[in-house]
Amino acid sequence: RQELGLKPWQIIAAERACRVSRSKQRCPILFFRFSFFVFEPILNQQESTVTMTIPTSSSTMMLFLLLLGMALVHIEGALPVGTYSFERDGKNSVSFGGQTTRLNMADELYDGMNSNESSTDMLMQQFKEGTGFSDPSILEGYGNAAGGYGPNLIGKVASGCLNEKNEESVAALTAMIEDFGENVIPAWNTPAADGSPGYLSDDIRTIQVNSKGWELDQTFQKGLIGAFSLDQIVNNYLQPCKLDADGKREANTNGVVAEDKPFTMMEHAWDEAFGYVYGQEPDPTADLIVPGGDGTLLNKYLKKASTGPLVPGIARAIFGAFIKGRQAIVDGDYEARDEQAKIIQMDLSRVIGALVDTYLNAYLDAKKAGNPADAIHALSEAYGFIFSLAFTNNGDGEPYFTQEEVGSILQSMDNFWQIKDEDVQAIINEVDERFGFKKNEELRVESGAGDDAGEGDDAGDPEVSREDALLDTLRSSDDEAAGDDGDGGAGDDGDGGAGDDLPDN
Repeated sequence: RQELGLKPWQIIAAERACRVSRSKQRCPILFFRFSFFVFEPILNQQESTVTMTIPTSSSTMMLFLLLLGMALVHIEGALPVGTYSFERDGKNSVSFGGQTTRLNMADELYDGMNSNESSTDMLMQQFKEGTGFSDPSILEGYGNAAGGYGPNLIGKVASGCLNEKNEESVAALTAMIEDFGENVIPAWNTPAADGSPGYLSDDIRTIQVNSKGWELDQTFQKGLIGAFSLDQIVNNYLQPCKLDADGKREANTNGVVAEDKPFTMMEHAWDEAFGYVYGQEPDPTADLIVPGGDGTLLNKYLKKASTGPLVPGIARAIFGAFIKGRQAIVDGDYEARDEQAKIIQMDLSRVIGALVDTYLNAYLDAKKAGNPADAIHALSEAYGFIFSLAFTNNGDGEPYFTQEEVGSILQSMDNFWQIKDEDVQAIINEVDERFGFKKNEELRVESGAGDDAGEGDDAGDPEVSREDALLDTLRSSDDEAAGDDGDGGAGDDGDGGAGDDLPDN
């Protein structure tokens, strides 16, 4: 149940029903009993008989009908949306091996930015050349590497076909790697201070920071979520400039498959977008309305956001849209395809906005609690997610925050040692307004929202109870809504890698 969320109108309707019933304290309890217990046998697909007494007074009847409608919608939200499994002539037609390989590359690069045994040359080799990895799956992912091609990371950073390659962002991420290797590693065991890299420690964690107080593995990896994973999905593979280019629409309409492959190139492009979210799932054909949280990039943080208070249950909508969009391609229904692409673009972008809010609030909470390392850890994550805002897509091809706006925000928080709480709160307010987030103070995530401490330690990561969050929301008579689950190198027509054997252009 904690993985499921309600739509804003449901929350508003319940709150207004409480006003009608004049029993605000009993209303939340009634709602959850009605939704979770009366219909529990249906959720479990068991046979049962439900007997209800129908009220007769108009006000009570109104409340009854509202609760009944919301309970039925809640049941629909618990049912599977299907699986991402498609075949042609009895063969699996889904392929995204190149995406899985690149996600694994990003994980190992992240591990390297958590170790003082790394070097700038090694990290840059992994980032730019796609070599120097020890993970066997990455080596296998090269497929025909001896033939002269193989995937890399930098070629897919800030390079979606919708926009020109964002060289500014590529340079910023590259500079983080260089700063780590040249300045943070040599000061690994030196106490950090304003202007001096080193370590920062409290009762929760010990981190290594640069001279500005950035925990670089976090600023880099969270920035990569937007500039790499998100950008490739919402600004590349789900765009007509990728889906329809080079005759893909005509070929798909006529059922023309790629050479020696069971898929059309349009189907493959959509699969590649899917792979950037779910490519590290142990079983990508499973029911993934709740993602596994695998890896260090978008899948992990989609799960976190979807179980948080700002965009509860949003992962279900995203997964369902991927399935419906792929089926629309099979059916040749390109209008339906584009409708589902828009849902994915908007909802994944809202996930990034929710994470900015979450980690900036976590910084304020940890600072207030007297945990400076935990606070800086959360602030570093927030910095990376703010960096990612420039790669969001509002469904109409525009980012929720432009590159210029993002640059201005990042400049205002450039030195973590000197950042002011009121400036952090101003950023939270701007992000909440831009994405339409409305929340009660009770729904704020408390300190410890940081994760990936050191070598992947998830100490202190929040898991806000869905029922507690929604109960708090329902009890508020003033808040009109709480939370909303949202209404590569360029020119790569076949993302080479394991299972693809297609040139990686």
